[in-house]
Amino acid sequence: MPGKNTVKVYIKEGFYHIYNRGVEKRTIFENDQDYKVFLKYLKEYLSPPQEAQNLKKTVIFKGGSFKGIPRQPKNYYNKIDLLAFCLMPNHFHLLIKQHSNNAIENFMRSLATRYSLYFNKKYDRVGSLFQDHYKASLIIEDPYLLHLTRYIHLNPSEFTNDLRNAYSSYANFLGLRKASWVKPDTILSFFNKKILPELKKINTYKDFVESYKKNSATILGELTLE
Repeated sequence: MPGKNTVKVYIKEGFYHIYNRGVEKRTIFENDQDYKVFLKYLKEYLSPPQEAQNLKKTVIFKGGSFKGIPRQPKNYYNKIDLLAFCLMPNHFHLLIKQHSNNAIENFMRSLATRYSLYFNKKYDRVGSLFQDHYKASLIIEDPYLLHLTRYIHLNPSEFTNDLRNAYSSYANFLGLRKASWVKPDTILSFFNKKILPELKKINTYKDFVESYKKNSATILGELTLE
C-alpha cells in the first residue's frame, strides 16, 4: 500500500512519489525554455559528477541571463535515482528511489530554490512559486510502482495525444530517448518477469500505458495529485 502523503517517512532505499504544483495552482512552466531549465537542473543533480560539471551554468532568456545559485550545485548521483517524471504546466511528478535517509529533502529543497530563483528573475516576480511544501508518498508494493508510472506518463494526455514528445520520461521507457539520469529499468524489469497479475496479457510497457483497461488513478487513490 502507498504511504500517506501528509506523513513523510524517509527510509533508505525507499521509493517515493514526489509532486507539487504552483502556488494558487498558477502556471510554473510558461514556455518550452522553462521546462528545459527544470530538466537541466535535474540532469545536473543526477548525472555523474564529471558529466554534471560540463553542463553550462548560465541560462539565457530574452532580456537577460540567469546564472542560478552562485555556488556549485550539489550532486545527488548515487544518492537518488529518478525512475520516472512528468512536467505539466502547473505541477510536476517525480518517482524517486533514495539511497540514503535524507537525500530527498536536500534534493527537493535545492531544486525548488534554484528553479524559483530562475523563474522569479525571468518573470520579474517575488514570493513563493510552489504551493506549500512538496508532497511525498512512500511506495512499498510493486503494483503501485507500476501503476504510478502509467499515471505519470498519461498526465500529458490532458492536452496532447503525442505522449512520446511530452515533457516526461515516457520516451525513455520506450527506448526512444537515452539519458543516464533517468532509470526506467526497475519498472521495465516487471515485463521480463511477468510476475504481476496486471501483466499476464500485456507484452510491453507501451501496451500497458496505452491499452490497459483499468484507470490507474483509481487504483492509486491518495497517490494522485489532489
